[in-house]
Amino acid sequence: MGTTTPPRTLAEALRARGDDSLAGLLRARPDLLNPVPNDITQLATRAGTRASVVRALEHLDRFALQTAEALAVAPDPAPYETLLSLLTGDGLDDGEQHDDAGAAITAALPGALATLREQALVWGEDDRLRLVRTARELLAPSPQHPSPTGLGPTVAEATAGMSPGRLQEILTATGLPATHDPVSAVASLSALFTDRTRMAELLDSAPVEALSVLDRLVWGPPYGEVTPNPTPPVKWLRDRGLLLPVSTRTVVLPREAALHLRAGRAHRVPEPVPPALAAVAERDPQAVDRAAAGQAFTALATVEELLKLWNGGGPTILRAGGLSVRELKRTATALDVPEPIAAFWVELAYGAGLLASDGETDERYAPTPASDEWLDLPAADRWTHLATAWLAATRTPGLVGGQDAKGRALSALGPELDRSAAPDVRRRVLALFAGLPPGTAPDPETLLRRLRWERPLRGGPAPGAPAAPAPGGTTSGGGAEGTDLRSRLALWTLNEAELLGITGRGALSSQARALLEEGEKAAAVRLAPLLPEPLDHVLLQADLTAVAPGPLERPLADMLSVLADVESKGGATVYRFTPGSVRRALDAGRAATDLHAFLAAHSRTPVPQPLSYLIDDVARRHGHLRIGAASAYVRCDDEAVLNEILADRRSTGLRLRRLAPTVLASQSDPGPLLEALRDMGYAPAAESADGDVLITRAGARRTPPRTPPVPVPEGPPVPDDTLLGAAVRAIRAGDTAATVARKETPDSPSSPGPSGALPRTTPAETLATVQAAAMTGATVWIGYVNADGAASQRVIAPVRVEGGFVTAYDHTADEIRTYPLHRITGVAELAEEA
Repeated sequence: MGTTTPPRTLAEALRARGDDSLAGLLRARPDLLNPVPNDITQLATRAGTRASVVRALEHLDRFALQTAEALAVAPDPAPYETLLSLLTGDGLDDGEQHDDAGAAITAALPGALATLREQALVWGEDDRLRLVRTARELLAPSPQHPSPTGLGPTVAEATAGMSPGRLQEILTATGLPATHDPVSAVASLSALFTDRTRMAELLDSAPVEALSVLDRLVWGPPYGEVTPNPTPPVKWLRDRGLLLPVSTRTVVLPREAALHLRAGRAHRVPEPVPPALAAVAERDPQAVDRAAAGQAFTALATVEELLKLWNGGGPTILRAGGLSVRELKRTATALDVPEPIAAFWVELAYGAGLLASDGETDERYAPTPASDEWLDLPAADRWTHLATAWLAATRTPGLVGGQDAKGRALSALGPELDRSAAPDVRRRVLALFAGLPPGTAPDPETLLRRLRWERPLRGGPAPGAPAAPAPGGTTSGGGAEGTDLRSRLALWTLNEAELLGITGRGALSSQARALLEEGEKAAAVRLAPLLPEPLDHVLLQADLTAVAPGPLERPLADMLSVLADVESKGGATVYRFTPGSVRRALDAGRAATDLHAFLAAHSRTPVPQPLSYLIDDVARRHGHLRIGAASAYVRCDDEAVLNEILADRRSTGLRLRRLAPTVLASQSDPGPLLEALRDMGYAPAAESADGDVLITRAGARRTPPRTPPVPVPEGPPVPDDTLLGAAVRAIRAGDTAATVARKETPDSPSSPGPSGALPRTTPAETLATVQAAAMTGATVWIGYVNADGAASQRVIAPVRVEGGFVTAYDHTADEIRTYPLHRITGVAELAEEA
């Protein structure tokens, strides 16, 4: 009865996998697919490269990573029992490791090991577990980067190169029998440190101060600096090999001794189970939905106000890109929000494709044509558009105001705000919210702990990061904590989700849950009944104000924003009519009769007499003065008005002079002249070269059609099932071509060369072999050079040979293809399987 030979390499382990398992590997590590490997050997090689292994380690949860770290300090290969012991300990510690924790580790370890196997970081049977060499190099200890477990090198590694005489001194000090064989000496010392009874006796004889030094090193970092004349406790430890020299000033606690002091544990606190989310409050789900809907309505109003603010052309763009600090402050003041919140709204509108650069020489931000389409949508659809854009955006407004790696300030809409991890963090945070009962508001601190458990390496230092100084022994090195970007992104997500109405009162709303699980249409259906219906009326008051008791229909809101100024916002919006606002409506081409009719049609109260008088008075004076380009001129049929202007000392700076009884000329441009005369209390109108009044349309500036910014992906995209299936078939076929046995024909030049070399045959032999294969239905191995000169090996089953071409089923490409015979370098028959 035959037995299965255990795999000797990672390639053999991958070759023994089924197609579903290979597809799982490619799904978990999509970087291995670019480009599709030619065969299993190339797949294994690529899976062991440093960049790919680092990326795979970054996607491990904390316990899977701890399992890999334990394997990195275990013997290679290591049996399953040794790995389990490194995670649970030997049960002889001081009570830090409890039985229930050991049971949890025992239950979770098979799943963690399966994850590592699926991602090709670990291979081999349970009695011979092997960590991929690159992962071992990244996670194993060295003076440059101590192990994440805090363990140092083994006795054998630390004593490599040590003189035999020094080894004899250590053996003598520890009471071990002398030997002149360095290998035997190292083995004796290792055996002592792994023998709990003898090791306990040795430590019982140690000075208290020496034990204190070991306590500072035992959980890492294991390296310490010593002076040329060490203190007696350090000298006692060094003489007995409990501290071994790494250099003239550095010593290390060997791994075997540290594991004894740790009761066999590789980690102080193994974490086999993800931290549970604690609830801050349990709220009424309907109250949560109402609060979120109210905030969603505020979000829509804020974005609409931003578009209106930049309607006629927004702020100029910095030379390096983005908004200046002054422009952001100005926008924040106009929106009546703090600057970080203004940066969020600006970035949201930009990411949703509602704002963009106009592309002019004097570049400015302005609404896009898509913003008009967005404004025409129902309110619920507008919100789902914003929420979907936010979920997918890699733009990170929380970074605004900070500095980049070169110390340069990060500005809103600047080019340095993309963070590829942002969409993944947002969706993961909301998924954790969705896993709680409706109305539950989770504790942010437990949420952060959960995210750190799920991706402990993401955003922190990469494996093998340089050490930083820390106390230990005399002094010692330790790992430097990097900025936890994922935690910062999570906190920003919590704030932004509340601003956008994804959450309400700290809990996930039902409309956001529908957006995540069912899509935009379902979310819009859930949200629509919770939003107030737009109104077609206002309440006019005698103090020249109008009260909008709710959101207004868009035509009414647009016209009212031209005719009046917003005085206050809240549950109701208060508009104030002023001479300037009425003149603005007249400048936009409205006549006084139009304004009276508009107010009468949309007011639930009678039009107050003071408002009618205001409109008539401004309309009577509007356009009485005409201003055009000379540089500029002022024209008026009433000479007395021009005399009054000339006599006014406020007009001195305009440098006016009379050209005719009804015409004044100015060296100022028409725009500043208009504003100056309006400030003096007049109501001038601009006119064209033909003498017609120029009508100023509000908000006429739009950018050319712009597509929203494309999110920067975090690594390669996850392949779909179709691509995975095709990739697995191609890899299998290529592996067949690379490993299949070929018939040897030593009496002719048709013998295939060494593995990986193309077969070489004469044209006559090539033609004869493929013709015979087409007649018998056999499969052959060919070498092929395409039109670009790229050579490849292929396994084909010839179907027809004619006209200098061979038509065959290509097992490598899994399709029927036609090959010119002159591009086939050679052909070899495949040996029949035994």
